[in-house]
Amino acid sequence: MKNKFITSLLILFFFSFSTFSSSETQITLNVTEIEIINEGKTIKGLNKGSAIADNGLKIEANSFIYFKEKNILHAEGKVKVFDRNKDIEIYANKIIYEKNDAFINTEGNSRAIYNINQLITASYFQFDISKNILTAKGNVFVEDKLNQHNLSANKLTYFKKDEKMTTKGSTLMNIKNDYKIESKDLIYLIKENNLNSEYETKITDTKNQVFNLSKFNYSIEHQILKGEKILIVTDYSLPDSDKFYFSNAIIDLKNQKFAGTDVKINIQKNAFNNSENDPRLRGVSVQGNHNKIKLNKGIFTSCNQNEECPPWSIQASKIEHDREKKQLTYENAVLNIFDVPILYFPKFFHPDPSVNRQSGFLKPKLNNSNILGSSLTIPYYKVLSNNKDLTIKPSLFDNNTKILQTEYRQKNSNSSLVTDVGFVNNFKSNSTKKTKNLSHFFGKFDLDLKFINFSTSELSANIERVSSDTYLKIFDNFITTSKVRPENFDKLNNNLKLFLTNESFNFESGVETYETLNMKGSDRYQYILPYYNFDKSISENFFSGNISFSSSGSNELNETNKLKTNLINDIVYESKEYYSDNGFKSKLNFNLKNTNITSKNSSKYKSSLQSELNSLINAEIALPLQKETEKYSNFLEPKISLRINPSDMKNYTDTDNKVNINSLFLENRLGLVDTLEAGRSLTVGLNYKNEKKETLEKINNYFELKLGTVFRDKEENMIPKKSTLNRKSSNLFGSIENKISDKISFNYNFSIDNDYSTFEYNDISATYSNNNLITTFGFIEESGEIGDANVFSNSLTYKFNAKNSFTFNTRRNRKLNLTEYYDLVYQYKYDCLAAGIKYNKKYYSDGDLKPSENLLFTITLFPLTNYEYDAKEFLGN
Repeated sequence: MKNKFITSLLILFFFSFSTFSSSETQITLNVTEIEIINEGKTIKGLNKGSAIADNGLKIEANSFIYFKEKNILHAEGKVKVFDRNKDIEIYANKIIYEKNDAFINTEGNSRAIYNINQLITASYFQFDISKNILTAKGNVFVEDKLNQHNLSANKLTYFKKDEKMTTKGSTLMNIKNDYKIESKDLIYLIKENNLNSEYETKITDTKNQVFNLSKFNYSIEHQILKGEKILIVTDYSLPDSDKFYFSNAIIDLKNQKFAGTDVKINIQKNAFNNSENDPRLRGVSVQGNHNKIKLNKGIFTSCNQNEECPPWSIQASKIEHDREKKQLTYENAVLNIFDVPILYFPKFFHPDPSVNRQSGFLKPKLNNSNILGSSLTIPYYKVLSNNKDLTIKPSLFDNNTKILQTEYRQKNSNSSLVTDVGFVNNFKSNSTKKTKNLSHFFGKFDLDLKFINFSTSELSANIERVSSDTYLKIFDNFITTSKVRPENFDKLNNNLKLFLTNESFNFESGVETYETLNMKGSDRYQYILPYYNFDKSISENFFSGNISFSSSGSNELNETNKLKTNLINDIVYESKEYYSDNGFKSKLNFNLKNTNITSKNSSKYKSSLQSELNSLINAEIALPLQKETEKYSNFLEPKISLRINPSDMKNYTDTDNKVNINSLFLENRLGLVDTLEAGRSLTVGLNYKNEKKETLEKINNYFELKLGTVFRDKEENMIPKKSTLNRKSSNLFGSIENKISDKISFNYNFSIDNDYSTFEYNDISATYSNNNLITTFGFIEESGEIGDANVFSNSLTYKFNAKNSFTFNTRRNRKLNLTEYYDLVYQYKYDCLAAGIKYNKKYYSDGDLKPSENLLFTITLFPLTNYEYDAKEFLGN
């Protein structure tokens, strides 16, 4: 009984000292251990517990220190603060509770839960209990899981009574991962779900659309953004993007609607495929949505922005930009040139600068021709589907002629088709004086066959048809934009071709027809039915060289009844370049050619099968030398080529095959397919080049000389005479290329007869460039066996200043004492406007084409339109 009594007494004594209450401070400590020091002025609570204040505040911690005189409580270790009256919880590593001033300061890993699923974290807090204000500092992060918001700042003040948060300094806020807000001194009204700031703010959405505002107010619930001095960038991820400027605006982000004043819309600079443009819209007020924008009292131009007025602009009472249709529509529009009204349109529209494919009228074009007269072309573009479209281009002439041209385009996953059909009504021929209808048809089809084991397997077809021999030259200006128009206006080509390529070989086959337009009757047609080309690398390391095989064949019918069938096989060995210890460079080539030809009605080939085997050995030796000084680099390379063909060759005596210094050392320098150059020859050449160095990387000027000639043991009568390689000693071929300075350059190609006294070929060109003047002279002369020609040409451009320039071009045939043409152009160009005077005189005559003389006024408003007007009509001539 005595032991039980003592135990009970100790337990009662222990608990009487573990709970401390001060009637003066109204703080009660409930702890496991209590230590009273400093004569009772300091009380420590150890081994976990809690402190309860009379104002409803409860603090849990691992340890406490209470300073009785100052009425300050320190709590440390997993501190948790409950304020039943304030509806807030605070967590920290350490707190200091100043009871008299009603402040709590936290240190380390501070968190505050102010509503359900709403959390504030920071380096430390200061909590004003009486005012119910929480101030967070250092790496502040607010997470609102309920509304899916989060906020980052360096300092934040939470007014619990007013449910308001304010930040100091840079602030970042994310709203439902839809909007990222970068601002300063942000104010967040929690109950109203509203944000605002008086400082510059950047808002980015999930589509990379960026809003820059000088100040803003944003209703989170309704997604309504209000602000001043607003810049909207439609796609910040792109280097070029549309930009919207507003003095002030209200923007409905949810429905992508907005209304604003003093609007400026800058469309991406390269919208017209010209980065020098600045296409833009201006308006007094604007309203619209993501798809449609309406400006009041608006103006549009694509000219560069500067202090002066734009060269051209369109001003309208209303401008509507339909971004879905990609179309600009104007009401009561006036075209201004340098702010001077020129034309009035009650209503019109055109595609916006960003459009790639949209149905609608394209840029109209005014033309003037001495054959056709004045005309107006108004193209219309029609989108048929995602992979099909067409362009219709009607042209009306003042002489009652009409043209209708239609270009159709279709692009499939593995094929493409382009056709161009044109019809000319009521054309009056200058040669026959009769009125007739003309037409053309061009077409191109490409198909990817997608054969397995082939990197390329393509089939292509091409059609070119015109109803008049001079059709392409007469109507050049009206088919100039066609993707399938013939490259050669004197010859039409129709074909069907197959291309196959893999790692082992290349193969091409097909059928072709040619029509030479300046020939008469059936002789104008040539048929190749069919042809093939095949080449394959046999070995890439055969006796330190490469060996390859190629084969070609065709059936050719020309001049009505001349038929030729040929099959040609080549085996070519080409050694790698070998450098000796003495610096010599050598190379050996061997060509074995098998030719099989049969023909009918040909003066060149027999009707019976001719099967020949030819071979050509070509050995080249050169000694490249180089000398470097501080200012100059000198290169000298003497070289020789020994060629031996033990067999004969086909007769090419009277053909036009020629050579020059640049082709003299080529393997097939005569450009022959079915034969090899006959006989034994030694080609001797010399290359010299002197370069003056400004720096190691930059060459200031240079001089280059090339010389070469061919020697034979005997004359070869089958070699083309115009090449002069048929003689024992050929002409001396050479060239001089000299960049005398940055202003003057000179090029000269020549051929001297083997007597070294007669120049049979001269091709001279020189260019002089000095500040605003650039002029080029050209002279070509042929004589002797090489030919009979004498032509002089000149081109001159002079820029008076950045806006005004003058260009002159002419070509004269001195053999005929005839000037072929004059072209003289004066142009004024400023930004997106160009105006000028063109004088053109041609002496060429062919059927309906006759010599012409034109004097035209021209003006171009880029990218709207261009206009040409006959100045002779204006001058009354």
